[in-house]
Amino acid sequence: MAGALILALSVGCLSVGCMTPAGAAEPATDAARDPVGIWTGTLVAERGICPETRAPSTLQIESRRIAFTPADGVHTLRGQRDATPGRFHAQLVLSDMNRKPFPMVFEGTPDGATIQGTYGTPRCRAHVVLTRPQAHAMDHFMGH
Repeated sequence: MAGALILALSVGCLSVGCMTPAGAAEPATDAARDPVGIWTGTLVAERGICPETRAPSTLQIESRRIAFTPADGVHTLRGQRDATPGRFHAQLVLSDMNRKPFPMVFEGTPDGATIQGTYGTPRCRAHVVLTRPQAHAMDHFMGH
């Protein structure tokens, strides 16, 4: 019974925000302090020919690695967690039809409860605001 009460109180804190001892509402999960997990957002083209901008892009952050899939397509950019806190970098280099390198790069930085990112290729530049999917908020909270 006590476990159910603690779980109910925890769920309530997620939906309405918990109070800190100073009386202020606890902010949403800070991306700089706790970036591990899945983040999604939609690319917004700034210039050039970019991937489908109606499909969500996914950023997966693990303790040592990251992966970014623009417009949830077939290519996944991969990277290592940077030693500098608050910076995420992933890339993939393909060859174009003329066998020249075709780099795809993602750069992201935490901004409150979001991760602000830039995706670029030689033909595209887009920005994306990534958030944690609401459907998985409890999974993240419970450590799954």
